[in-house]
Amino acid sequence: MIKIKTKKDEFQHFNNISKDWWNEDGLFKILHRIRPLRIKYIKEQLQNDIEKISFLDVGCGGGLTCEPIAKLGGKITGIDFVKNNIDIAKLHAKKNNLKINYICKDIEVSSFSKKFDVIIMYEVLEHLNNWPSFIKKIKSNLNKNGFIILSTINRNFKSKYFAIKIAENLLKWIPKGTHDYNKFIKPSEIKEVFEKEGFEIINFKGLIFNPILNNWSFSSNTDINYFCTLRRIS
Repeated sequence: MIKIKTKKDEFQHFNNISKDWWNEDGLFKILHRIRPLRIKYIKEQLQNDIEKISFLDVGCGGGLTCEPIAKLGGKITGIDFVKNNIDIAKLHAKKNNLKINYICKDIEVSSFSKKFDVIIMYEVLEHLNNWPSFIKKIKSNLNKNGFIILSTINRNFKSKYFAIKIAENLLKWIPKGTHDYNKFIKPSEIKEVFEKEGFEIINFKGLIFNPILNNWSFSSNTDINYFCTLRRIS
């Protein structure tokens, strides 16, 4: 029998490691390494037009994506269901004199009426037990012709080997137990679900690591980590 991580498991995992969000050499060091590419991807998709755009960062954690967007002039709201994450994000934003609206809420099950121009979901969908249902719900928070920008992990033998066995267990790039292979998502599944919900697929882009150069870069290879941009058309 396949055991899939529950929401309680996900909460406990991120609650336990929340204090390390802003330690660049700590448990989230890989997110600090790829953060410039995450922001670059957003800028590319929006053609650098970030100022005055309203953003919602779903599963914002300690604010690693919210802060760069705020510095670029975006109107950013970060939402997360782990209170420790939000407390740390608020404190760090205050220290840096950044205006960010942080909310502690489980957006999967609670109502949230505000609409945004762009919704960011970086490494979020693969932690939900029913992400297609969540997309149906979160769509109501996106303005017509607005964008969803996401990143997630493909589901195949290669991703299981590299994202879990190598990244978690061997290299310890990310805390052990962060991912559940059974919750990984194929690009074809993203395409099917979002098109059914009235979205146009704008872009798929892979993220790969070069062990020789010791750096991350964009790629057309979406076998493991990938980004996707979608536009609401109905």
